Amino acid sequence: MFAKTIGWSGAERGSRRTTIAGMAAAAALLAGMAPGSALSQGATIKIGVPVPLSGSSANAGTDIVNGAKLAAARINAAGGVLGKQIELVPEDDACDAQTAVQAAQKLVDAGVVAVAGGYCSSAALPESTTFHRAGIPYVLDASTNPQLTEMGYDNVFRTIGRDDQQGPFAASFIKDVLHAKHVAVIDDNTTYSKGLAQNTVQALKKDGVDVVYANSITPGQMDYSPTLTRVSSLKPDVIYYTGYFSEAGLLVKEARQLGLKMTFMGGDATNDPTLMKTAGPAADGMIITTAPLAQFLSGAHAYVDDYTKAYGQGPGPYSVYEYDAVGVTAKAIADAKSTQPAAITAALHKIQNYPGATGTIAFNPKGDRSKAVYITIVVHDDKFEPYQRQDANGHWAAMK
Repeated sequence: MFAKTIGWSGAERGSRRTTIAGMAAAAALLAGMAPGSALSQGATIKIGVPVPLSGSSANAGTDIVNGAKLAAARINAAGGVLGKQIELVPEDDACDAQTAVQAAQKLVDAGVVAVAGGYCSSAALPESTTFHRAGIPYVLDASTNPQLTEMGYDNVFRTIGRDDQQGPFAASFIKDVLHAKHVAVIDDNTTYSKGLAQNTVQALKKDGVDVVYANSITPGQMDYSPTLTRVSSLKPDVIYYTGYFSEAGLLVKEARQLGLKMTFMGGDATNDPTLMKTAGPAADGMIITTAPLAQFLSGAHAYVDDYTKAYGQGPGPYSVYEYDAVGVTAKAIADAKSTQPAAITAALHKIQNYPGATGTIAFNPKGDRSKAVYITIVVHDDKFEPYQRQDANGHWAAMK
């Protein structure tokens, strides 16, 4: 199902190992230096990376920036694009809509020709409007709200799937694998979380599953036991939480402390290792619907090795999708033979078979990834393990 090739050719690998100048540029990137800082002004191609670098999702944002750095290092070591080096311009959007507008405008003012990033859909939505007005292409790596590619903006793309794909996937798993009859769905009232919850509830009801609870919590609270007690009284077989990992860890921990035995599930914003740090042993057995993590992708083995060597730990869930977002953006710049944003956007629409670390990438007319994939993973012994996937015919099978 997944491509077995990483996103560069053998010739590029050879160049990466032998080009002294390229190796120096890569080392500077991996050390966190500003790419191209030693080059003369105008000698680089600037790509913006808007992500949360503060707040509760800061570690996810840092992980995404790290993936972008690895992509830029690989591209620059192979000679760059159009004879120029890629320069990344990270900007903190704090997963906040107002901050996101300011971050996007800073990137426009900085002269970026394209943008690859995004984490919280609540920030990505206003960012996409700012970049649309400026005519700058925006390739999303983690933002899954369907509205992002439903606004008619021709400059928005993504290397990840959509919530209206994940919701039915989660509902199918709950019904056909867990054989649940009664389900509680909890969201955190953010754009992403409510969207995933609504799509899941709709699919569950269509499948004949009784949704006994569908409501929101407030992020940042220290005690969710009143909500969990209420949910428990309705006797669901499964609790599916569609918010972020920080609250998910506390929810599953408190659920187990209250003696709740039902299956606890999370959406693809709970797939961060911080979940286990917050929940401790209570997270064991929690099931998560998610795009495949890098360690489960046959085409990302080299990426996982490079990330671990560069940063002293394995990659988080979305850095490899950012790696591909930067890579496919660079490919579009090369194909366009231009750094004009409009030309890059046109070239992105023509991408058909980009060999990404996450698999072959092509975009449909709306800018969505043509073949987005979801799997389930499970927490076991303080780590994520592959669990179940659907084959091409929609049949469920255990992952190895």
